[in-house]
Amino acid sequence: MAPSRSDALVVFGATGDLAHKMIFPALYAMVKHGKLNVPVIGVAFPKWSLERMHRRVTNSIKRSGGIDDKRALRNLLSRLTYVSGDYKDPGTFAALKKALGKARHPAYYLAIPPSLFGTAIKGLGAADLAEHARVIVEKPFGRDLASAKELNKIARAVFPEDSIFRIDHFIGKEAIMDMLYFRFANSFLEPIWNRNYVASVQITLAENFGVKGRGAFYETAGCLRDVIENHLFQIVALLAMEPPAVRDFGAVHTEKAKVLEAMRPLKSKDVVRGQYAGYRKEADVARDSDVETFCALRLFIDSWRWQGVPWYLRSGKYLAKNATEVLVELKPPPQRLFADSNPATGRTNYLRFRVSPNSCIALAARVKRAGKEFVGEQRELYLSEEQAGEETPYERLLGDAMAGDGALFTREDAVEAAWAVVDPILVKHHRVLPYKRDTWGPKQADALVASNGGWYTPGYPYQRVRSY
Repeated sequence: MAPSRSDALVVFGATGDLAHKMIFPALYAMVKHGKLNVPVIGVAFPKWSLERMHRRVTNSIKRSGGIDDKRALRNLLSRLTYVSGDYKDPGTFAALKKALGKARHPAYYLAIPPSLFGTAIKGLGAADLAEHARVIVEKPFGRDLASAKELNKIARAVFPEDSIFRIDHFIGKEAIMDMLYFRFANSFLEPIWNRNYVASVQITLAENFGVKGRGAFYETAGCLRDVIENHLFQIVALLAMEPPAVRDFGAVHTEKAKVLEAMRPLKSKDVVRGQYAGYRKEADVARDSDVETFCALRLFIDSWRWQGVPWYLRSGKYLAKNATEVLVELKPPPQRLFADSNPATGRTNYLRFRVSPNSCIALAARVKRAGKEFVGEQRELYLSEEQAGEETPYERLLGDAMAGDGALFTREDAVEAAWAVVDPILVKHHRVLPYKRDTWGPKQADALVASNGGWYTPGYPYQRVRSY
């Protein structure tokens, strides 16, 4: 039996930055595409009038790309109501129940600080607002294994697991979905997609900007919690998972969870933490802060397919480029027939997935140059490039959650398995190492990947580079 579609959307934290930057533009796009025809109720602490809420939404859409469909904007505003109140106050939920009216299958989006997730969920349960409803929870889902387990316990006490949608907008990107499709839609890949042919995998999520006034948040999170434990681990799971038994999101979740459960818990020697010059001068940052704005790590997956293959992950602020890429480097041919195919030159074949700033899938292979000499060069074959008209991640994920489609969300066991991998180094780790802005982080990160030839820098043509 197909799940009922949500007949109302409630946005907790409607006056906050996330709603302003991401959610309201996504709702506007959904209206334009005929995918939103239910009431939208904003809930937040400030005592705003509905008119002020409407101005906030209009400003949000103007800033995100402009208003190109006034009818769609009027449609969205006509659906919007606002409830003001404290999430600890039962009266807030009584007012919400009244605002919901005849809606019986609402979706609650918790676009609020993680410290309030439990409070809001308990409030919904106490007000009898959870039956036949769904809850959408923003990352981070916990800040370590213990807190993730506690939050899962609170959520499961109020909602069944299939009504809990743990959202990670990164997984809603078209390029990430392309990876899953490419893995299992092509027969040529499977024979080489294992420890016998793959030398290593590198994943880089680089940002060429700083914390952008979010110092207070970053002091509670850091790069490891904010990016690697969720975004990059999800990419690893998609690339490393076994073929699901059926085309069903439950089967996909099961295989992804198995990958996370097979990850070897990290040790301090596997991790390099860095902090960009000037971070401690940012607003709301401690003068002696040990929070990392850069993190690189070496990861192993103890499974039959991937035993012994190193996975190198790195991410950071104020790096040399703004890019997200995956590089799957293959082992060289077993016999070296041609002098120019020496693996020491760093010219082995690879498969590249670029997620941003634009997406592509590319395969690198060596081809012979014209002439009598057996000398060649490595060239890339572009298999896929970004297409116009793609849905934004939030538009896709909000639509899926309201339809009850959990394919692009994270399950309870996967959340806890991911935290179990990083838990040993959340407290026991080396101090951050300083690095200059517009570089690739502290040079000590080079040692992690030295045995595999060094880090690749995102872009084309590919080059191996040092941190400086």
